[in-house]
Amino acid sequence: MCEMEVLLLQDISGSGKKGDIVKVKDGYAKNFLFPKKLAVPATAQIVKEKQSRDKAAQFHREQEIEDAKKLADKLSGKTVTVTAKAGATGKLFGAVTAKEIASAISFAYNFQADKRKIHLDEDIKSFGEYDFELKLHTGIVAKMKVKVDSGEME
Repeated sequence: MCEMEVLLLQDISGSGKKGDIVKVKDGYAKNFLFPKKLAVPATAQIVKEKQSRDKAAQFHREQEIEDAKKLADKLSGKTVTVTAKAGATGKLFGAVTAKEIASAISFAYNFQADKRKIHLDEDIKSFGEYDFELKLHTGIVAKMKVKVDSGEME
């Protein structure tokens, strides 16, 4: 049986994902993949273009990781301040949320922090300083603090 290399144009169960170059049987390619426009023959130019795209994508991934590491170094150990209102007992009305912390980070460091990437160890329901983690990339985390105060001048 002869096999040929094809570039998949869509995910195909049992063969591969979109953009993969895979070896398939001639009949499968000619009778199923090509007529349904699920794949194209992997010519030398297509293989070369795919290698070029893969290389560029790898470069961008490495660049993202490098940028995330630099940002983690810049932000680690820093403190952001969030103002909140509290009752006479010092207990906050509600809790300080990740959204409020994200906006404080954005304001202080000119960086759009995603509230879903902020991990708090505990609910913040009173004034004080609390630790939290900001996930910047897979395996790259900045450990920061949030200071909750009333915003009133003493």
